[in-house]
Amino acid sequence: MGALRTLYPEIEPYETGMLDVGDGHQIYYERSGKPGGKPAVFLHGGPGGGISPAHRRLFDPDVYDVMLFDQRGCGRSLPYASLEANTTWHLVADIERLRALVGAQKWLVFGGSWGSTLGLAYAETHPERVSALILRGIYTCTRQELSWYYQFGVSEMFPDKWERFIAPVPEAERGDMIGAYRRLLTGDDEASKLAAAKAWSIWEGETITLLPDPSFSAPFHDGHYALAFARIENHYFHHGAWLEDGQLLNNAGRLRGIPGAIVHGRYDMPCPARYAWALHKAWPDAAFHLVEGAGHAYSEPGILHRLIEETDRFRNG
Repeated sequence: MGALRTLYPEIEPYETGMLDVGDGHQIYYERSGKPGGKPAVFLHGGPGGGISPAHRRLFDPDVYDVMLFDQRGCGRSLPYASLEANTTWHLVADIERLRALVGAQKWLVFGGSWGSTLGLAYAETHPERVSALILRGIYTCTRQELSWYYQFGVSEMFPDKWERFIAPVPEAERGDMIGAYRRLLTGDDEASKLAAAKAWSIWEGETITLLPDPSFSAPFHDGHYALAFARIENHYFHHGAWLEDGQLLNNAGRLRGIPGAIVHGRYDMPCPARYAWALHKAWPDAAFHLVEGAGHAYSEPGILHRLIEETDRFRNG
């Protein structure tokens, strides 16, 4: 593989703003890199996460004009932690609004984890608007994937952390952890809501890297951040992301002719590699990188290396 690629130097956005997308929502966006350069959009994870300065650094700032935004209800978007009018298809429409704002006919779409789900939903809905598609940590949001992470599967790998995850839920309700957490996260008891938000989020933060890295769970000890993350993520997963089961893989034929890349860690706990492999088989236009010695996080060295190689590969395409 040679020397591992690292993030580009830190840069500041050249434009920031709030876009009114209707339904009472305003989404925060920022543009960075080269004004008028190769258009790209970054789709963050969660759902319920948000963008960070490091995300700008996945793209060559001398080439790309990158749009980053906080999806509905999270980050700096308003209203914070809102579940109203907040579905996959609202977000797909928001991406189109942002593309129109940029004035791009097509753009490179980059998404990781939940961002890969959203990237697939967008590209399968608007394939004519996608110049290339780079996806990391493939998650197709099937019932099996949700059960693997929130009911039985990853629980067998992390029994100590699983015990902390199930602790806020009464034993009689543990047969449906997503449903039980929904009741807690949308209830009227603020203390229980906050405790549930932290437990839900920390479970994810502690299981996404191959080796322990406390920096991923540390932000979730902040109840304000954890609340949006947990509420929105649980909301989406409770509803199966408003997708028919298997929809994204079944419709992968709509990606035909779109060049791209699939980057996935061999030991990705939240997102089993079999779904990345299935997407690879269904979308042969994309390069496929199954990264050995890596989990789920984009910042793990082998994954980061491949992601920056791929954004570099599409600089002129």
